[in-house]
Amino acid sequence: MAIQLSYDPQVQDVIKKTNEFVRDYVLPIEDEFAGDIAAAGGDERRLQMRDQARAAGIFAPHAPVEYGGLGFNMSDRSPVFEAAGYSVFGPIALHIGAPDEGNVHMLAHIASDAQKEKYLAPLAAGDQRSAFAMTEPAPGAGADPSALRTAATKVDGGWKINGDKWFITGADGAGFFIIMARTAGAPGDRGGATMFLAPAGTPGITVGRHINTIDRAMIGGHCEVAFRDVFVPDEDVLGEVDEGYRYAQVRLGPARMTHVMRWMGSANRAHDVALNYVAQREAFGGKLGDLGMIQQMVAENEIDLAAARALLVKACWALDQGSNAGDETSIAKTFGAEAFSRVVDRSIQMCGGMGVSDELPLARLQRELRPFQIYDGPSEVHRWAIAKRAVGRTKKAIAAGKVS
Repeated sequence: MAIQLSYDPQVQDVIKKTNEFVRDYVLPIEDEFAGDIAAAGGDERRLQMRDQARAAGIFAPHAPVEYGGLGFNMSDRSPVFEAAGYSVFGPIALHIGAPDEGNVHMLAHIASDAQKEKYLAPLAAGDQRSAFAMTEPAPGAGADPSALRTAATKVDGGWKINGDKWFITGADGAGFFIIMARTAGAPGDRGGATMFLAPAGTPGITVGRHINTIDRAMIGGHCEVAFRDVFVPDEDVLGEVDEGYRYAQVRLGPARMTHVMRWMGSANRAHDVALNYVAQREAFGGKLGDLGMIQQMVAENEIDLAAARALLVKACWALDQGSNAGDETSIAKTFGAEAFSRVVDRSIQMCGGMGVSDELPLARLQRELRPFQIYDGPSEVHRWAIAKRAVGRTKKAIAAGKVS
């Protein structure tokens, strides 16, 4: 089956409307508050932008139609998310930012009917936010999820959860948490994790301090969260007990690709800002854009953006075919995260002093883009996984006598 490189009229219409909405409505807000969503008003601002996006007919393109979304598959989401990502506030407005977008996707695929009504419906509508609580302080789970130490113990009618999490995006103000906790085995074991759903007001859940990071556009911050004897009834176990790692894959691959989509929009903006600058700036007897060294940086940006988009298209196609797309998503995520940082760095260089000032958005775009090489798996972990799978395939081929 060929990869489809064109989009049906509905998708094209949403792309067009999203481009107009972001440039006309969202970018002025981002620029006014220098890309800091807390300074822009946090949840109050989010709800205002949500209502405007809904009125424009572009709200929640990823969410199921029965829950008020547009029901787009991964391939159709890609250009819309990219258009929204042209502003770092765009994903917040369309309700396609992390972690809510990934949580909507996972709940739509895994949650029971009762869980969908209780958790997915208000989340998909943008009435609530959510948080995915997996990352823990050392020596707990991080880039290595098997190090999970938060424990869930079976009690009458449900489970009690104890543990500490940190870097939990969106925790401050979240309506509910998806908690990854160990129900079997010991830290270091590959299995034995379970996912639990818990309203934020559940006794024993405490959202602590915000961990200050260089990015400013993640609503609800990156927080420490403590779980002390948190009771979760059996009906709020998400999926099957001890199968949390397997279910998490439903979320992780697509969420990595939606990160690539959004940040590609920001990289496009950085490149556009630099092109506009060098096409007008007079220096050395002509326009900067006519100088060979500048043209080389422009060309490298164009190549990085085109290559990242091609890898993204392939990964989204594989996901839409039902594959877990482990290689495709790791390759697209690793290349995209590094390529986008290269694009914004070259864009800053082309704009000189203006590039590192607040006169242009490039410095703040660099602050937003740099963490992507760590978020959703550091580049080094993805490279290790890619190489491990490649060597494993070759070993199997050799053992089967297919390779001499």
